[in-house]
Amino acid sequence: MIPINDDNPTERFALVTLSLMLLCGAAFLWQVSLGEPSGTRFIYALGLIPSVLLGAQHLPADMAVVDPWMTVLTSMFLHGGWLHLGGNMLYLWIFGNNVEEALGRLRFLLFYLLCGAAAAALQVGADTGSVVPMIGASGAISGVLGAYLMLFPRANVWVLLPLGIFTRLTPLPAIIVLGFYFVLQLISALLDQGQEGGVAWYAHIGGFVAGVLLVGLMKRRGVPLFGAARPRSRMVRRSTRRSPWGRGPWG
Repeated sequence: MIPINDDNPTERFALVTLSLMLLCGAAFLWQVSLGEPSGTRFIYALGLIPSVLLGAQHLPADMAVVDPWMTVLTSMFLHGGWLHLGGNMLYLWIFGNNVEEALGRLRFLLFYLLCGAAAAALQVGADTGSVVPMIGASGAISGVLGAYLMLFPRANVWVLLPLGIFTRLTPLPAIIVLGFYFVLQLISALLDQGQEGGVAWYAHIGGFVAGVLLVGLMKRRGVPLFGAARPRSRMVRRSTRRSPWGRGPWG
């Protein structure tokens, strides 16, 4: 199933979510503009390589442009292709705005980076000897999905369901869509054991679990867990800027 949109509007512009998307897009365009082989060298220089991070391997001097621990951050903004970038940005756009509003902008940014770091940690721990660069925002975005599941499990998410040669657009509760996503990551990680390269399934798992655990600590006061989505009809009638969960420190 492919999520297209959710029926869960916000009251505030998702500044951090959009900024993260723009940064990822700009980094990818820069990467593409380098051509080959410079683009590949760019990925090796700024991607997270587990064996390099742990000190077992070392990059050539001309590619060691940042400290290996900095690649935990830089790797979150690199992508392996247009489809990789587009898929990640679609998920971030659908789910990021609601989580950003529930946490607040600064805490959402910190939350995003912490989830990305947790994702990297689990992936490195699962494949310590890998010499393949890990790139992409998937781990951090998986954290956003985990937080959304905890905040709005009953929100409707519109998804494309493949039905043979046809597809159908249908609404499903977030708990089904995001629960299916997490189970798929677990199954894929088990089936992909021993394979070099490919998708960083453990990063997705680590980011998602981090999001589930962190959101309760980082959400704003008055924001409940396991809440319902806000109806759009109420949004139309609202004339003052208030949180969807009543009055509170919504700045």
